[in-house]
Amino acid sequence: MKYKIPFRTITLTAAMALAAGIIGCLHHRYPPPGTKAHRAGDEIVVCGQMFHTGTRVVLWDDPGGYNAYSTYKRFGPFPLASYEATTDPAPYAEDAGITDPKKIPKAHPDWSPNRYGYRIKGATTEQIEKIRAGWTLPDLQKKVDQFVIHYDDCGTSQVCFRVLQDQRNLSVHFMLDLDGTIYQTLDLQERAWHATISNDRSVGIEIANMGSYGPRESIAPLREWYHRDPETGKIRITIPARYGNGGIMTPHFVGYPSRQSLIVGPMQGRMQKQYDYTPQQYQALIHLTAALCKIFPRIECDAPRDAQGHVINHVLSHEQWENFHGVLGHYHIQLEKSDPGPAFQWDYVIHGARALMNNAESDRRD
Repeated sequence: MKYKIPFRTITLTAAMALAAGIIGCLHHRYPPPGTKAHRAGDEIVVCGQMFHTGTRVVLWDDPGGYNAYSTYKRFGPFPLASYEATTDPAPYAEDAGITDPKKIPKAHPDWSPNRYGYRIKGATTEQIEKIRAGWTLPDLQKKVDQFVIHYDDCGTSQVCFRVLQDQRNLSVHFMLDLDGTIYQTLDLQERAWHATISNDRSVGIEIANMGSYGPRESIAPLREWYHRDPETGKIRITIPARYGNGGIMTPHFVGYPSRQSLIVGPMQGRMQKQYDYTPQQYQALIHLTAALCKIFPRIECDAPRDAQGHVINHVLSHEQWENFHGVLGHYHIQLEKSDPGPAFQWDYVIHGARALMNNAESDRRD
């Protein structure tokens, strides 16, 4: 006589086996629930995914980071930090120490609580709905084809974020501080407000530097920020006392321009003066440029050049700008801009980034 196993028993046994298999797969693929995940500390975020750069990156939600998603002012008294408070003249005046009603700044009529937007220029209604649900990396790679370099004219990234977030209602994807620390303030899928007509197609970075000055402009900011070190005899960056340590991430950091002399060169058809960026900034920028050119294949690792192969030092024509896919300065986009200035070493950055990219390719083949 054959022993019959009840159907209910078979079903229960099968269900338990299936559950055990699922649990086994989960344990095989993932760490136990609640396990802390660790970053290496050099990642940037694109469409929610992390990519290595090989240099220090502080994200917007890291301790000490700068969050451009916030609708609040980053600095100043917290009760006066909300968007509503910044558009109310009375507390804004109190915060700024302004007593004359005629001098109270008014919020721009186009301001909104957000300091960024969607990359939707030229998109259809169907595409916009897809974008609102979140970019896919392949779609974003088709859109982004420019990397725009600025100097912040603020001296440090902390001061830069205060100006952008709290005062001008603007944003930029990255800030690069004097010590080479890169701050990412937004996922690169967002349309940061940093370069007018290039915003939809570009990634932007503000590099800490006091900027360049023409022959009719006062160079008082340079005299305040740069002094000769009595011990070394070298020109060093001196953050004014009113900014404390300027928010520099590296303890006791002292910054020196890569070249000691004041650099003079033509920008937009006129001669300008500027101190160079720090070696730490150049190295970090080289790593970031290489990473962006790998992540976004349409960003060619080169700058706009003339027929002789020199980097163009003036604004591009609309046709040139429209057809350019690569790394460019803010001055290539807008006539009234000079950043990153005559001191910026274009070829050093471009060649350095290309070398990193080529080494990465060689390592992959090996």
